[in-house]
Amino acid sequence: MKLLHIGKLGNVKRFSGKSELMESVEIIEMPAGLSEDEYVAVGKDADFIVADAMAKVSGKLIKGMLNLKMIHSEGVGYNFFDLEAAREKQIYVCNCKGMNAMAVAEQTILLMLSMLRNVRNCDQAVRNGHQIEKKEEYMKKGNLMELSDCKVGLIGFGDIAKCTAMILKSFNVETYYYSRTQSDKDVEEKYNVKYLELDELLKNCNVFSIHLPVTNTTYEMVNDEFFSKIPEGSYLVNTARGELVDSMSLVRALESGKLEMAALDTIAGEPVQLSNVLLNQEQKIMDKIIFSPHIGGITASSFKRGYSMIWSNIKKVIAGEKPDHIVN
Repeated sequence: MKLLHIGKLGNVKRFSGKSELMESVEIIEMPAGLSEDEYVAVGKDADFIVADAMAKVSGKLIKGMLNLKMIHSEGVGYNFFDLEAAREKQIYVCNCKGMNAMAVAEQTILLMLSMLRNVRNCDQAVRNGHQIEKKEEYMKKGNLMELSDCKVGLIGFGDIAKCTAMILKSFNVETYYYSRTQSDKDVEEKYNVKYLELDELLKNCNVFSIHLPVTNTTYEMVNDEFFSKIPEGSYLVNTARGELVDSMSLVRALESGKLEMAALDTIAGEPVQLSNVLLNQEQKIMDKIIFSPHIGGITASSFKRGYSMIWSNIKKVIAGEKPDHIVN
C-alpha cells in the first residue's frame, strides 16, 4: 500500500506515532502547491492521499491516480478537494471531524478574556513604562468585566461551539446559541445553553463568537445589518473563517462604538498581506483589534488526534469497510 501526503513535510511521522500499519505503508511526502503532473509522476499508484486542509486536490489529480481508494483531509476542511470527481470514481473523501474542536474552543476563550481585560493595550502600556497609569485609568473607569458578567452568543453550534460552551459553563456564563436547527433539551442542558433565533441573540448578548462554515448564505454575514442589531460596546470573536466577516463593516462598527473590540484568529484573504484593509486603519481602530495568525486549531494534540483518525480510516478501507467522516 502507498500513501501520498500533500502538505507540510514530516507531518505524517511527526504526529502519527509508531504502528504496524504505518510501517507497512510506503509514504511519499510532497509539498502543497505543485502541479497535478508532478504529483502523478511520483504518486500515480498511491492508494491514499492525505492532504493539508488548504491544499488543492483537483479532478485532474484524482483521475490520474489509478489505485486511489480514499482522499483524507489532514484537518477538518476540504474546500479545495474536488468532491464530484472523487464521487465519480467511487473514492471516499474524509475529514478529521472534531480533531481540533477543543483547541479552537480554548483559543476562543483566550480571545474573549484578552478583549475583556484589553491585554493588547495593557501589555503595551507596561512595555512603555506606563504600568501604574494604565492601572489607575481602569480603576477610575471601573469598566473591566469578568466573563461571568457577559451574555455570550454562539453563532453556530457544531463541535467547536459545543466545546466553547462547555468551557463557558465553568465560568458560570449565561450562554445562548443560534443554529439552523435547535438541539434537543438534553443537549442544551449538557452544555448549559439556551436557543435564540439570530435576531434575538444579537439583541440580547454582548459577546459574539462565530462558529460557522463559509457558504453562499454565510459569506460576509457579519456585516452592517448584523452590527445594527447588537448592543453598544459589544465584543466579537472570530475563530472560524475570515470570509464570514465583512472587513469594512467591522471597521465601521468599531468606529461607531457598536463594537468595543474584536478578536480575530482568521481574516479574509489568507495569507494576510500588509496591504489588508484591517492592517491599515488609524491607531484608535487598531487598538481595538486583537489578531492571531489562525493558530486556533493547530496544536500538536489536534494533529495527533487527526492522524489517529486517518490511520483508523486507512485500516478500515484496507479491510473493505466504510471509513468514518465521509464528506462526499
